[in-house]
Amino acid sequence: MTEQHRTYKDDVKGRGNLFQRALRRLASSNAELESEELQRHVSEAGAVPISDCTDRQVVDLTGTISTVTIAPRGGHPSLEVELRDGSGAVTLVWLGRRSIPGVDPGRSIKILSGRVSCHEGSKIIYNPRYELLQTPTPR
Repeated sequence: MTEQHRTYKDDVKGRGNLFQRALRRLASSNAELESEELQRHVSEAGAVPISDCTDRQVVDLTGTISTVTIAPRGGHPSLEVELRDGSGAVTLVWLGRRSIPGVDPGRSIKILSGRVSCHEGSKIIYNPRYELLQTPTPR
């Protein structure tokens, strides 16, 4: 009898969790849900969350490209990309490049190796090694 009681209790608890998750999804904004999804992908990939990066740390990151701009640095072109992972943002800079095929807004990318430079609250990685990923489909 107690075993059945525990099973019933666990079943009710499981349904409560489902209800709480559904209620949270209804009450959350799209930005919050997208942020949680990106953070889940970071965790699954074993990457470092951008918010945890410190100055001069060599990191592996993963996230989604939000913006791509061409900005001159020292009279030479440079491609600047903002990468977001739900916990924060980092600017990726490729010196001497005007474009990189496949590096477009909305694309998922994995930084295989890069050294973070923190300056005045922003994080920058110069010339990181990267891998383009297939953009995850929403669930």
